[in-house]
Amino acid sequence: MENSILDITESGASDLIEPCHEYKAFINTTDETKMSKFTAEVIRFAAACMNSRTNGTIHFGIGDKPHGEVLGVAVGDKEAYAKELKSAIDSHFEHKHKQAAQICIKPPRFVEVLKKIMTSTDKCVIEVDIVPDSSICEENVYHTLNTKKNKKKNKGQEETEPQPLKQFFVRDGGNTRDLLKLTTFAKPMEEYNQFVECMAKRSQLRKQAEEKHLSVIKSSTQGSRLSQMITGGSLSLDKSHFEQYVIVTNKSHAIQFESLGFLVELNPTAVLDFDPESATHGLEHNFEQQSTVSVHLPANYKITEGVEDIANKLKLTRNTSWVFCNGGIKDETPSDIDEWLMDKGASVRDVISFLCRKDVLPNKRFLVIFLLLSRVSEKMDPLVETFSTFWQELKGIEQILCICDNENAFTSWRDLIIARCGIDISFRCIYELSFAEVNGTILSLLSKNRKSSRFLPCRGKGKILLEKKVERSWNTLEVLCVNQCEGGNEDKIVIEENFYKGGKVSWWNFYFSEQPGSTAFIERDKFDFIMNTVIPDLCSLRKACVLFNLMHVPGCGGTTLAMHTLWALRDRFRCAVLRDSTTDFAEVADQVVKLLKHDNEEHLPRVPVMLMIDDFDDKEKVFDLQQLIETECAKKDIQSKSAQVILLNCMRSESHEENEATGDTVFIGNKLSEKEQKLFEEKYVEIEKTHKNFQTFYGFMIMKKNFDSKYIEGVARNTLKSFNVNQKHAQLLAVLVLLHVYCKDASLSVSLCEEFLGLQPKPFCGNIKVEEEFGKFSTLITSCTVESKVVFKAVKMIHSSIAKHCLQELETTHNLSKADIADLLLTTNKLYESTQGKDKLLQNVHHILVKRYHSEKEDSKFSPLIQDIMSQTPGMEEMVLQNASKIFEKDAAVSQLLARYYYLKKKNFSEAKVWAKRARDLSKDSSYMADTSAQVIKHELKNALENCKEGLISPEQLKTNLQMAQSAIVSFKEAQSLARKESMQRLQIKTDNCPLNTSGCLGEIQVGVLVIEVMSKTPVFSDDNVRHDIMSQVLSGNLKVQNAEECDPRKNKHRHYYMILRQFEDVLYDLKYRMKKNFDFLDDFYVNLGSRFGVKDSRDEVAQHELFRCFREYAKLFCKTDSAALLKNKTMQNMLKLHQARQYLEMRKADTYSGILSCLSNGTSPENMEKIVRYYSFICETSHKPSVNERINFIYVNVVLSCIKLESVNKKPYHKLMDHLCQVLCEPISSSDNLPLLFIAVVLLWPQQSVSRPEYQSLKTYVSQMRTFYHTMMKEVYNGKWPIVHFFLGKKQGYERLVPSGKIKSCITDGQFFSMWGNGKIWKEKKVEELLCRVTGKVKGDLILADTCIPNLKVEVTPVFRSQLSVHAQESNVSFIIGFSMKGPLALDIN
Repeated sequence: MENSILDITESGASDLIEPCHEYKAFINTTDETKMSKFTAEVIRFAAACMNSRTNGTIHFGIGDKPHGEVLGVAVGDKEAYAKELKSAIDSHFEHKHKQAAQICIKPPRFVEVLKKIMTSTDKCVIEVDIVPDSSICEENVYHTLNTKKNKKKNKGQEETEPQPLKQFFVRDGGNTRDLLKLTTFAKPMEEYNQFVECMAKRSQLRKQAEEKHLSVIKSSTQGSRLSQMITGGSLSLDKSHFEQYVIVTNKSHAIQFESLGFLVELNPTAVLDFDPESATHGLEHNFEQQSTVSVHLPANYKITEGVEDIANKLKLTRNTSWVFCNGGIKDETPSDIDEWLMDKGASVRDVISFLCRKDVLPNKRFLVIFLLLSRVSEKMDPLVETFSTFWQELKGIEQILCICDNENAFTSWRDLIIARCGIDISFRCIYELSFAEVNGTILSLLSKNRKSSRFLPCRGKGKILLEKKVERSWNTLEVLCVNQCEGGNEDKIVIEENFYKGGKVSWWNFYFSEQPGSTAFIERDKFDFIMNTVIPDLCSLRKACVLFNLMHVPGCGGTTLAMHTLWALRDRFRCAVLRDSTTDFAEVADQVVKLLKHDNEEHLPRVPVMLMIDDFDDKEKVFDLQQLIETECAKKDIQSKSAQVILLNCMRSESHEENEATGDTVFIGNKLSEKEQKLFEEKYVEIEKTHKNFQTFYGFMIMKKNFDSKYIEGVARNTLKSFNVNQKHAQLLAVLVLLHVYCKDASLSVSLCEEFLGLQPKPFCGNIKVEEEFGKFSTLITSCTVESKVVFKAVKMIHSSIAKHCLQELETTHNLSKADIADLLLTTNKLYESTQGKDKLLQNVHHILVKRYHSEKEDSKFSPLIQDIMSQTPGMEEMVLQNASKIFEKDAAVSQLLARYYYLKKKNFSEAKVWAKRARDLSKDSSYMADTSAQVIKHELKNALENCKEGLISPEQLKTNLQMAQSAIVSFKEAQSLARKESMQRLQIKTDNCPLNTSGCLGEIQVGVLVIEVMSKTPVFSDDNVRHDIMSQVLSGNLKVQNAEECDPRKNKHRHYYMILRQFEDVLYDLKYRMKKNFDFLDDFYVNLGSRFGVKDSRDEVAQHELFRCFREYAKLFCKTDSAALLKNKTMQNMLKLHQARQYLEMRKADTYSGILSCLSNGTSPENMEKIVRYYSFICETSHKPSVNERINFIYVNVVLSCIKLESVNKKPYHKLMDHLCQVLCEPISSSDNLPLLFIAVVLLWPQQSVSRPEYQSLKTYVSQMRTFYHTMMKEVYNGKWPIVHFFLGKKQGYERLVPSGKIKSCITDGQFFSMWGNGKIWKEKKVEELLCRVTGKVKGDLILADTCIPNLKVEVTPVFRSQLSVHAQESNVSFIIGFSMKGPLALDIN
């Protein structure tokens, strides 16, 4: 450091090995004299050291006043110094000694001089080492020659020839002296002669010193100590006790980088770097070229939110987090040593505290390495403070290792730590090894497999290298390479035992089964079908990303089969496994496409990617990922003449019934075939021979026994005989069992188990595995790695069937109910202390409490656990839920759960309102929480009506009920408003495909039905049909309460009722309008928007059943006129017929275009459809002055009737319908009618060969307007949904050219439609090909300009899958099928 004082003085020979030092300020030189000054001083000093037989170092750029001050030298061409020195050696040493001198005098070393803020001064200290090895120097003496020219004596005299002057330099204390220099000493040669005579003795002393030093080096144990300390005693980095490493380092030098390769192999979790120039030309810059880093400032580690959320944002366990602790990035200025503590000390302490938390890095299983690349000599140096903080946080130095490359650096460091902390760290330091030796030692601890290169497949069965940096940059994927596992692993027995016990299969299991002497890995029956049928079929599809579903019963080997498939295809596909299903899918899609394109650009076709995704709980998420990969492929112009990415979706099935395989789905059940049983028997014979404790291989045995429940029950009963809930390990097991049964793959972190069991892990190898601490229950659990916000080691149950039977055994034999275990889980605070995996545990606990499962028949009210507790130990669920609210005090969903419990189960509405309010306060902008508040009031009203035994209600009850209804409607309206806001926000995010929450609309409709029931229980409206009609008129807003009262012969008796009704006129008059508006909105939503690939959402199914029930009640009141009195008035008869016609249409939901379209799919009979058409024909007579909406609907009913009954005489002739359409198109249209009119116009006006109409020319305009209106009118609701295709363009003419989607569906075998639609195979079916017309067009941007039968008319069509366009160049010709949706015409099956 500039202006610092070196603590090593100029010196003479000591023990001949320890170098003597000489300083030269090197300041009074010019450019002309600088090099000669340098070489002269080096030759002089070198000769002295060689004659004195001592090692030495001469330093240029170190001053005398004050002595040892670092000044530095501005160095231009460094190579010039080396060249000049070599030349000077040749010219100054005697010929016979030139070679020895070249060996003993080392090339100059340039040590960078830093400013106090640790940045470069652009100056160096030049150092030259002298090493007079005894084997080189032997007993020689070294004279140097100083060639000087003789001076001219007189003017005109010629210059004489230069006379070489001999010199003989030796070290004399801190000086260099020439013993041949003339002095006033009486006998000038005497000292020289004595020195030469003693050379033999001096050479012998040198040899002895070298031997002594060599013996010290040979006896050094620092190499083995390093191996011990860096692995925690295992002597293998593959099996290191330390799961993670943290590096603390300072100023690096370029010459060191080649000796620091071990850092890349250690793949440190974090590096605390105090070099401000590390990013430009320091260690970080060098490391980043070989591995992935996330660059941070210490401020990023300040705890401002959940700890694991911060770790997740920092990608702490996925990339190396490089923390610049003294600025150097993001305009952060460095601080000098004296100011660093005040400027940056606190923020770096935050980093250290964060890393040392038990919920971030594994307790006692990470090692902090202080890598001193520059000498630390100041007591205020940041590294000293950093060491002190780590020492305090870790409560000792057992997890700290210090590495420097020389004893002087070590001594300085040790002394500073003693002074600061009062501890001697010598036994935790490595200093006798050079960095090259440190590097070699650490790399030698890697297995051959870890050191070997990894390869990906490329075209023609070739291979390409997969660099570490590239692979680590794909941190969401676990890449399976062609040469995976090659190099072997000595832990074969351990790995196999873990798998056979019930642990997850690893690539090693497949590798071992292929080695000589092993039986092959068991191939399930479906394996050949997948390999030989499913995969080839998928590869032939013309989509960028295709989906293959492997559905399986939990514990039947589904994941193993999926991984077996990847293993078998690793040389034909670029295979990978998604690490964490909660990862940002946009990031996953980006990395999948990078894997596809990596060194795969030059040649087509590319080697496709196969990505395995495991244990998604929602198929919609699978489609989200598929769609994002499709989008990413389209962005990158990935061609898709064939599948580029195959998603192998390994997903659990709740059904145990084996379903027939489809083109993209295979089901694995819990029953083995005879062939499979035979293979398991053969494998069992091998296992018996190679494994001692094969009796406890329950995972394997369950399958061998063909999932025999008696065997599993016996295992559970026998293992749990000694179960005692008072023992801690038994409590942990009970918790694990409950979690596993109700939350798939739930686990507990090793750190949590150690804390709970009171274990004290040591930072060295040999401590007991946590599984063994479960005692006799250890055979029921296995270890695993959890990929979550942070990656951590954990334990879990070996098998889902084992977990279920253990839970039954605990209940029946040990009287430990589910409620008891849930209570233990929720009230044991020790489980929720800061340990690794705490967030994951909280997620799992939250899941088993809150997550509901829905079927098509009913909407589940509570999670399976809560429902089971309700049925088995009624009443205990309230205690469980109350305890849950204490754990999840700030969680809106849990408060919502309690609200739901109190209003559904306990009918305690006041308590429900308290919890609903708490949920709303915790999540003010959530439509779901607003909906819960409304649901409480709705159910309170419903309960009041159910408890009304008398039949009629009192005025007070009427007022109370209408107040509740009014409050519920207001709350449901608020929920609707929030739902639309949420949908718009999701639309902007683009990666959140959660659909619109429609529960607020349905809730308001349900309240409307309850209001109708309230009114029908009111004497005012309950007497007869006339009163029924009056109620209908009041609730439609057509009759005022006051007018109804005036016409009521019992108005005096009903006076109190009318007074109350007048207070709620706003609710009553608006009721029909609001109900109808919500019915129409939900019809538009469900009819025009569907789930991607047509997969049904069970919650939508339940909602639509309830919607249908509510509409029946609505129709009873508003779609019937029971009064015969009106018929007596002849002038009213015609109006009544119109009114009845419209009521009938409304009752059939045929008064809206979406309701009419739904007739295509809801089973409407031809007779009913004809009746609807007749009514519309009557209404649309000119004399009846039909509305534009009715005239549009008239077009729809004719088109739909033609699809249901083409031969019907009731439908309007096609050409007349076209005339009708063109008339409507010329009239003013309201904004609400624009989209349905434009849709049917585009459908009908697509040009036909034999027909010519001027309106065809407007088709382009209609398509453009249609897209605009679609986005304008439906943008609040279409997030997460796809526009439904109502019609396809067929080959025939007139009505027959419109092919409804239902007709396509009828061409496909039951159960196959959605699969074939998703993968595109449907378009290759012969029946479908015969029906549909293929249209040609040209690619233009992201669209296709479709040809029509009119030469100059080209219509823009949107491809359903954009990636299908990327295979085609712009302006290239394509053919496709046209589907008509509300979003506009869509192109499918583009060729």
